[in-house]
Amino acid sequence: MNTLEVTVLGCGSSSGTPAIGCGCPTCRSDDVRNKRTRASAYVRVGELGFLIDTGPDLRQQALREGVSRLDAVLYTHPHADHLNGIDDLRAFCYLKKGPISLYGNDFTISNIRERFGYALQPPSKMWDKPVLLPEVVNGPFQHQGVELTPIPLLHGSWPCLGWRIGDVAWLTDLSHIPDSSLPLLEGLELLFLDCLNQDPYPSHLCVDQAFEWAGRIAARRTVLIHMTHKLEYLDLSERCPPGVEVGFDGWRAEVAME
Repeated sequence: MNTLEVTVLGCGSSSGTPAIGCGCPTCRSDDVRNKRTRASAYVRVGELGFLIDTGPDLRQQALREGVSRLDAVLYTHPHADHLNGIDDLRAFCYLKKGPISLYGNDFTISNIRERFGYALQPPSKMWDKPVLLPEVVNGPFQHQGVELTPIPLLHGSWPCLGWRIGDVAWLTDLSHIPDSSLPLLEGLELLFLDCLNQDPYPSHLCVDQAFEWAGRIAARRTVLIHMTHKLEYLDLSERCPPGVEVGFDGWRAEVAME
């Protein structure tokens, strides 16, 4: 039986926390759990390493958590705070002297092809650029024997993906979960769930909506992610219902896999 280890590389929104030019209590907090880089996760299954999104803080996150192996990237959508660190994948290609697979929906992969074509070329002798292999996925598939399940979501009007590996799911940047996706979220041990603000927002879940979806999905544990500086760690923790907790950068857990 394999063990899945998941690390929250970042649980912040597109601005991160502290936010530039802000003097609110969260931004001024000394609690390290209020220091949030852009949303991303690293999942290790056996010897394999999977990254969810490549935000602009990827280098900092990888150094902080000691991430040195990467076999594939699972993309949720092409917003800058989830994609624009893609050039830092060159370090992982250099280390392994091999390409890295990218998986996403057609909307995201088409965006990557248009914007980052230089990273989709054969390697040079110096491995001075990322060497990436993009692939559009529409349902469950396997990467080196590990089953990966994309979860179709809506992020405002954008079609985005959540991801399930074993009994762990990562759902960031969403405003609605289609009924057809709910069966893909049954029996979860661990759910990471979007929770942007206290107030409703057109393309994200607010606190009350996150609590509602957490109850509906009914994972054994739900961890809130993708939070702005308007949500302070201890304050939000006190408001969480049973089974729901607030994530933070560096949060880590192990889950058994059959």
